[in-house]
Amino acid sequence: MGSGKRSLTTAAMALACACACVALATPGVAYASPTPTPTRTPTATPKPVSNNDLEEVRKKLDKLYHQASVATDAYNAAEEKAQKQSAEIVDLAREIVKGQAKLDKLKDRAGAAARAQYRGGGLPPEARLWLSDDPQEFLDGAGRVRQGEHAAKGLLAEMTRTQQDLEQYAKDASAQWKKLEANRKAKAEAKKKIKERIAAAEKLESQLEEKEKERLAKLEEEAAYQAQTTWLSSGILAEINGKASEQGKKAVKYATGQMGKPYEWGAEGPDSYDCSGLTSQAWASAGHGIPRTSQEQWKQLTHVDIKDMRPGDLIIYFDDASHVGMYVGDGAVVHAPRPGRTVTITGAGSMPILGVVRPDA
Repeated sequence: MGSGKRSLTTAAMALACACACVALATPGVAYASPTPTPTRTPTATPKPVSNNDLEEVRKKLDKLYHQASVATDAYNAAEEKAQKQSAEIVDLAREIVKGQAKLDKLKDRAGAAARAQYRGGGLPPEARLWLSDDPQEFLDGAGRVRQGEHAAKGLLAEMTRTQQDLEQYAKDASAQWKKLEANRKAKAEAKKKIKERIAAAEKLESQLEEKEKERLAKLEEEAAYQAQTTWLSSGILAEINGKASEQGKKAVKYATGQMGKPYEWGAEGPDSYDCSGLTSQAWASAGHGIPRTSQEQWKQLTHVDIKDMRPGDLIIYFDDASHVGMYVGDGAVVHAPRPGRTVTITGAGSMPILGVVRPDA
């Protein structure tokens, strides 16, 4: 019995140890270290942009692109002036070269006259008469001398005028160089402003989602449509019935033929245009040159009443004449709108009209 009890006790202890080992080896029991559960950060849902917010964006974009358009006109004007000044400087340089060659010839003639006088000894006429063996020969010679003296005086006067002309040419050239340098600075400043405004506008647009950009485009269309509707509601279209001139037809054909080509500030085609680049090239293609910028087109071309306009006429927009389109009839214009857009046809009254000008008045 003793040995049996000992055996049972030993077996019981062994069984208890085995159970304990199994329990320690089983995962998920109290003896195992707890594994931390990862915490999920809730994803923030972007707040939708309201129509009011998009309308504010549209107004800001309009303002930035309008400022860029004004700067573009300033750049184009400076570029046009610089081209004219460069041409004038070249012309002046040619005149200086010709004047210098003329002065050199006059100096040669003056030198020859001086040498002839030196060979005559420089004696006064009374002395030469006293020394002469033939008085008649002396008198004939004296007549030639008087003629020579008159010629010499004329030669000296011509030399003086030529010298004065050369000095004036040099002054004019210097003045043109100063103007050219000033226009180069104006161009650089305008170019900087253009890039700044366009970059700001592009940054503003880049912050919008694709759906928001689509909504913004619709807001732009709606604003243009409302402006056009207001303009047409005045009954103005019923009064406009002018027929295009032959040159006007050619200009319209050229301008509408550029539809779909991108806007690019300072561009005059053939692959891209800004607003006045399109209108000036259209009329150049019709054989009638006009100023390069919308502001100069407004200043220099003949003004006509809106009710009297005809296809080919130019409609100038905004109080500062910073935009231009070409009237094509039926209350519409073809124009190059702004960066990011292409040459297109839109309502003539979709923008604030300053007035109408006629290139071939």
